[in-house]
Amino acid sequence: MKNQFYSYIKDLQNQITKGLEKVDGKAQFKEDVWKRSEGGGGRSRILENGFVIEKGGVNISQVHGSLPESMQAYFKVGDVAFSACGLSLVIHPKNPMAPTVHANYRYFEMYDKSGKCIDQWFGGGLDLTPYYLFEEDAKHFHKQCKQACDEHHTEFYSDFKDKCDSYFYNAHRDEARGIGGLFFDYLRADKVFSISDRYNFVSSVGDSFLEAYLPILNRRKDLPYTSDQRNWQEIRRGRYVEFNLVHDKGTLFGLKTNGRIESVLMSLPPNVQWRYDYHPEKESEEAKLISILKNPVSWI
Repeated sequence: MKNQFYSYIKDLQNQITKGLEKVDGKAQFKEDVWKRSEGGGGRSRILENGFVIEKGGVNISQVHGSLPESMQAYFKVGDVAFSACGLSLVIHPKNPMAPTVHANYRYFEMYDKSGKCIDQWFGGGLDLTPYYLFEEDAKHFHKQCKQACDEHHTEFYSDFKDKCDSYFYNAHRDEARGIGGLFFDYLRADKVFSISDRYNFVSSVGDSFLEAYLPILNRRKDLPYTSDQRNWQEIRRGRYVEFNLVHDKGTLFGLKTNGRIESVLMSLPPNVQWRYDYHPEKESEEAKLISILKNPVSWI
């Protein structure tokens, strides 16, 4: 399964980077192929200073080795080995009318000392982080998420949508990072779903990414904006950074397993602001966004 999934995400990385380069029209992804001294490696692709995308990364990796003690405590296991592979992407558009997007699709295995696989699961999801709220964009994004879920189970969308709203939440700010999407983790084989069923579901969600995001990016990338709106984008990016460094499981896992730091932190935007005790004007478009982030919406 790990080889099957890694082959899938290699192809998916190619599809996604090609689609994003076409929309940008100027910049191309720079590729770094790297190895991890403890075992495994990956292929990082970064795009910067394009016409449309200010910074974007689409990374894949397949790493393995002994699970560090810090992660043994996290997973509540003993001295085991692991293998993890996945694709992770974050796209930060230049235009504040266009939303940031994140997606991650991953597979994890654990082994005992004899090399026997003792656990395996899938995780991942995708979510949208707008700076100005366009309801048609939110509905489109969630519609694509629901369609990918409904192919496999009619309850998946509502379940994973709720988990996304709960996970991508800056509790210290009492607000969501964005308007959600899907989040799922520890998708193991059970009485209903085989591990192949889980693979089919996660690959369906991965295949839906471009249709979920590119129509939105194309609608918003050329809209006019002011310097004040750009400032607001950078202030909200600060909240994005706070979540990724304080709460995000993927970032913490990468740092605690001696991950490649440039790949782990590729999600951080290039230009960010933190203003002291900043609040948008009442009844403004910026205030409308904050209201939504404090009260998750059912977009479908």
